[in-house]
Amino acid sequence: MSMSRRGFAGMIGAGAMAPGVLWAQQDPVLDALRSTLSGRRTAFEAQMAYLKDRGQPDVVAGLLTAMRYADRRRDEIVEVMEALTGQRHGNDWFEWKLWQERNPQIVPHPSLIPFKREVLLGIDPHFDLFLRPEYLQRDKMKIRLEEIAWGGVYKDGIPSLDNPTLISASNAGYLKGDDLVFGVAINGDERAYPLRIMGWHEMFNEVIGGVPVALAYCTLCGSGILFETQVAGRRKPFIFGSSGFLYRSNKLMFDRETHSLWNQYTGKPVVGPLANSGITLKQRPVVITTWDSWRASHPKTRVLSLNTGHRRNYGSGVVYRDYFASSELMFPATVDQSRHRQKDYIFAVRQFGAARAWPLDVFKGKPVINDAIGQTPLVLIGDPKERSVRAYERKSHVFRATQDGLQDSAGNGWTLTEEALIGPDGTRLPRVAGHISYWFAWDNYLGDAASVYGE
Repeated sequence: MSMSRRGFAGMIGAGAMAPGVLWAQQDPVLDALRSTLSGRRTAFEAQMAYLKDRGQPDVVAGLLTAMRYADRRRDEIVEVMEALTGQRHGNDWFEWKLWQERNPQIVPHPSLIPFKREVLLGIDPHFDLFLRPEYLQRDKMKIRLEEIAWGGVYKDGIPSLDNPTLISASNAGYLKGDDLVFGVAINGDERAYPLRIMGWHEMFNEVIGGVPVALAYCTLCGSGILFETQVAGRRKPFIFGSSGFLYRSNKLMFDRETHSLWNQYTGKPVVGPLANSGITLKQRPVVITTWDSWRASHPKTRVLSLNTGHRRNYGSGVVYRDYFASSELMFPATVDQSRHRQKDYIFAVRQFGAARAWPLDVFKGKPVINDAIGQTPLVLIGDPKERSVRAYERKSHVFRATQDGLQDSAGNGWTLTEEALIGPDGTRLPRVAGHISYWFAWDNYLGDAASVYGE
């Protein structure tokens, strides 16, 4: 199937269930929104006329929610939206969502909360765990309710892998040498998690080297981020799953203790009991590289078994094939493409009170880059063919690549490990956590708050 952003958005909405949850409070605006999905056509037409006469764009968020699912009434819904906004996006849900993202000054009518709940709980009643009315008040959320979109799956429809079965490298005959893996090593515990499996699950919860961690992989934004899940002041580590919701084409994960929604890209809770907790998950280093490269440098590694407990096609290049091959996004997110294309890969670091990105193509012919983030000098070793970058603190050292490996300016050779660069005298320069991402996600979440190498 060819990758079409508008076609996908319409396809997943076409089979959505009609709302089935009632709201006790009488509200003419809410009644008008409900008419878009149920009831007699004459009543619907009268309700659309009422919204037009009312003349307030605060109902557009609700109409945009309805537009995605009300196939037979979409034209009339769009007509009202165009009259209230002066915009002309026709039936293009994607473009309307982008318009909405660019206009945060339009505060939705209070009826959006019960209406959106009714629509989404009609798709999956389990969404009530995330969408409790008390958590959806504008001053209680860290993101905009109107920008939360259903991703086309139910709660846990993309099942996490919790302490999955691992096998030795010698038993991983299913892997091809150029298959990409997430490589993790903590306290000598070395693991490989193939992207061809993780693309179907997007999350694992593990204890690696004695450290509770979760890998949150957002296939839509190309980022796999390793988080520590034990947070100071909490008795148990968090365990995460996929909610089924997106925010600006980025997955919203949830923790199974409080059912708060979290931004996968920032590691912060954004909706629910923890939204104002101030928690930010600590990142741990992870690298994407080929199976051949990881196995050669980590012969004792363990790797995911195909026996995940789920029936999926874990073949090479199967999961999200069309999306990864396309230059388009599947869900709406505004992005500045004046410098980079929206799905160009970058390496992202958010540490030391700053954020900085390195476009992956800057490593072509230049595998070692001496740079800094904020006031902290870094050295980055990258290979765009393998989508692989590692970053380390470098103190006052300046490094270069040689045929024998990595050397400093004095000609001393250094050993690269997953946790540190090690000098000939035993000096250790610690690894810095970072991850690969599509440009649009970095630009959308950080924008002017971050710097970009070479700019």
